[in-house]
Amino acid sequence: MAKILIIDDERAIRSTLREILEYENYEVEDTDNGIEGLELIKKKKFDLVLCDIKMNRMDGMEVLEQALAFSPDLPFIMISGHGTVETAIEASKKGAFDFISKPPDLNRLLITVRNALDRGTLVTETKVLKRKVSKTRDILGSSVNINKIKETIERVAPTEARVLITGANGSGKELVARWLHEKSNRADSPLIEVNCAAIPSELIESELFGHEKGSFTSAVKQRIGKFELANGGTLFLDEIGDMSLSAQAKVLRALQEHKISRVGGEKELEVNVRVLAATNKDLMKEIEDGNFRMDLYHRLNVINIHVPHLRERIEDIPEIAQNFLEDICRDYGMPVKRISEGGMFALQRLPWTGNVRELHNMIERLIILSDKVITEQDVVAFANPGGGTNIGAAVDNGSSVAAVKGGLDYEKFNNFQDYKDHAEREFIKFKLEKNNWNVSKTADDIDIQRSHLYSKIEKFGLKRVAE
Repeated sequence: MAKILIIDDERAIRSTLREILEYENYEVEDTDNGIEGLELIKKKKFDLVLCDIKMNRMDGMEVLEQALAFSPDLPFIMISGHGTVETAIEASKKGAFDFISKPPDLNRLLITVRNALDRGTLVTETKVLKRKVSKTRDILGSSVNINKIKETIERVAPTEARVLITGANGSGKELVARWLHEKSNRADSPLIEVNCAAIPSELIESELFGHEKGSFTSAVKQRIGKFELANGGTLFLDEIGDMSLSAQAKVLRALQEHKISRVGGEKELEVNVRVLAATNKDLMKEIEDGNFRMDLYHRLNVINIHVPHLRERIEDIPEIAQNFLEDICRDYGMPVKRISEGGMFALQRLPWTGNVRELHNMIERLIILSDKVITEQDVVAFANPGGGTNIGAAVDNGSSVAAVKGGLDYEKFNNFQDYKDHAEREFIKFKLEKNNWNVSKTADDIDIQRSHLYSKIEKFGLKRVAE
């Protein structure tokens, strides 16, 4: 059942609209002012809003703008007793689905409501489907390291240069490879992925180069390999460090001569493939140990892109966490939750042994187990319920959390308020230093009033250190 909110300062109009819509089996709520309407939109999930334009306290156009700022897919139908073409055009420009004059024509009203609801459903379904079909997410973050990676992708992607992507598990190597393909001249051709670590060594050659029928016991029919499937496009060899030496030799030949032979076959096949490779291993050490070919390493390592660990770029955590929060809430069909300042600061203090992948799972867990606002206590409680490292354990073990210089000694806090004050002080100090002690910018950054921030600075005795 669709849920509709009516915002109008005329009781008679609200009553009439409610009666009509409830008769059509819609669930209806109403309010007589825009301020309360915005609060209801923030707290509850509505499928449609009918909003008057001329109202006391807050104009309908202002309600429209503010509501679409945090709920951009919510359909709005604007209603007014002083309707003009100019008003209708302005409402459309600001994002309204349609405009209806008072008193509303019953048939037109119901048709417009039905169309607006259908459009809202289609927009939501399209976004969900796009996220499911396209695995290419944005590379989130604005740290120095991430900006360097984005710049390198822009420079390298249009070329045919091979790229070796290094970094820890879960850091986003696959995402970098996808963007290299998306921004390349081969974007309209396939991107074929092979996880070398997931394929047994005796099968990796068949997987990459294909095989002829009868070439070995289980080869009951001809198989096309990944190199052929990627012809004209891009082949992404993930975890290349786990590839067998015999397969490495064949890959090297394919890179040198642009030709392959299927297992058990004699015919040479020409292939036009751009190869991207990734590994979480130190390939120079693997070469020393005799596990990786030096000549293949130099063939692959034309351009090197190193993806930093999440704990090396904690300033990116708020942006990444917020993005995950919005995506997961939409996929679950629930209102987007909010992470408090303390909660975000607690996230930045975690060691993140599982990298960005762990952060995604953590946000999903917090969405499920927390209330509307995810607090610092929630992060501490649900950091790792499986019994692994959490904030406290990380400190007890003496591990270094990048957000804090050294571990916290929890024994020095007499109560939870002392701990909260400490965390708040460090968070504000970090933000002030990041913004070069620009109080106005910092207040906007952490979403509090400037006067409130000045009070906090005075309370915690924060002072700018002379350079």
